[in-house]
Amino acid sequence: MNASLAHTPTHPAARTPTAKDPRWAHVVARDPAADGQFYYSVATTGVFCRPSCPSRTANPANVALHDTLEAARATGFRPCKRCRPDEPAPETRNAAIVERACRRIEEAETAPALAELAGAANLSPGYFHRLFKVATGLTPKAYGAAHRAERVRRELGRSRTVTQAIYDAGFNSSGRFYEASGETLGMTPTAWRAGGADADIRFAVGQCSLGAILVAMSGTGVCAILIGDDPDALARDLQDRFPRARLTGGETDFEAEVARVVGLVEAPRIGLDLPLDIRGTAFQRRVWAALRAIPPGTTASYAGVARAIGAPGSARAVAGACAANPLAVA
Repeated sequence: MNASLAHTPTHPAARTPTAKDPRWAHVVARDPAADGQFYYSVATTGVFCRPSCPSRTANPANVALHDTLEAARATGFRPCKRCRPDEPAPETRNAAIVERACRRIEEAETAPALAELAGAANLSPGYFHRLFKVATGLTPKAYGAAHRAERVRRELGRSRTVTQAIYDAGFNSSGRFYEASGETLGMTPTAWRAGGADADIRFAVGQCSLGAILVAMSGTGVCAILIGDDPDALARDLQDRFPRARLTGGETDFEAEVARVVGLVEAPRIGLDLPLDIRGTAFQRRVWAALRAIPPGTTASYAGVARAIGAPGSARAVAGACAANPLAVA
């Protein structure tokens, strides 16, 4: 036979209406992003599933697609025991667990232990720890530290003494706080209360997936990471926080360093099911941790930033993330 006339017969299943439906590709890929968008039922097994079901892919000739959960139930088939399509999606369930844990951390006078948080969720400490980090990009301990740091900043502005502010923010020891105050506040607590008196603060303002972002650093460390809708409002907020500091914007090296860090830690899909305030706290902490790990007075390379966040093999990905990052200093 002439090779040009030869052809491979199309499998009958590929010609079925289901196989031709664009949604079928999501079923074949077990795409979790399609969960909740539609459902499918399998005549040969008598069950209906969500698109991400881990079961063996059925013959499309035996599959019907349904726009809603109600339509899938109307088939009379039972919900799949593996993907549980009649229950909230795993991502939604996990987000609810993490949100409750974050609120528990925020409301506690002192930081809850990992075992306590895991027990409240009826999960093992190891599993809960992994679940929390996947959802937020942080460990529960790091999230708690970020929340206490924000509380102490607020309390320093309204408490009668520095010591009272430290304890009101949930720190058990003023001595331990003072040891880390440079990293937490970017200056001494006294200087913070005095509006950044005599501090030289560099800042850069730009955009991230959560909106406008402002990063400010003193000679001691990061003193502010602000997120909001209006870049000008963030700059005014910084000025209000540190009215006695010398604020400088537009330094090329600092802007480039901030762009690298924000571009690297930017992960728009992390925590999409979580409330915006939790996502913001987690994002701020990830930026802070990466900047803190870069030695003062050095210019961070892509490889250096990758090492700083514990991903030494990802320099190429860092460069790509930074190139795609829309950080544009005002």
